[in-house]
Amino acid sequence: MEIVRKYFPDLTEKQINQFLLLKELYEVWNNKINVISRKDIDHLYERHVLHALAISKVIQFKKGTDILDVGTGGGFPGIPLAIVFPDCKFHLIDSIGKKIKVVEEIANSIRLNNTSSEQIRAEKVKNQYDFIISRAVTAFPSFYNWVRTKVKKESINDLQNGILYLKGGDLSDELVNFKSRIKFFEISEFFNEPFFETKKVIYLPI
Repeated sequence: MEIVRKYFPDLTEKQINQFLLLKELYEVWNNKINVISRKDIDHLYERHVLHALAISKVIQFKKGTDILDVGTGGGFPGIPLAIVFPDCKFHLIDSIGKKIKVVEEIANSIRLNNTSSEQIRAEKVKNQYDFIISRAVTAFPSFYNWVRTKVKKESINDLQNGILYLKGGDLSDELVNFKSRIKFFEISEFFNEPFFETKKVIYLPI
């Protein structure tokens, strides 16, 4: 938890308590339903919570922003971001029902009242959102095709509405068709741990 406080010193007492509860809750639920790899559970705050919060270094979502988290798994990046942005609405989806159960249980346990969750594939979502967020659920071109019609036209934030995608490694081939429109944010510019050396936030306005 100290790694989160290091980069986010202005968290409220409520937010700190919500983050503190995550470790025990994920350990309990991970023993029942594997949503985080066994080797990563000891690095929850660095590799999952802080990684998710890299998006908040790219954009400070305005009050009332609607965000869709696609392929949320156990609730990343949606749950940490929902803690940091209590005045925004987060809809967390995954095609696997037992993962959505974990999301619901954890959100309820930490009294997170700005999230909703649903077992559904992204292509089937009917609503539109200001931003679509995700963490490396598939190759970016496929992801773009799933969600490109789910973005609202009117923007209320400093960044134009679009996709914020967490991914690492060499993305040159994967993103060749988006080159002129896409913007990269190196997470290593926000957090100095070695884990983030090759990780990026990909932003594509739509």
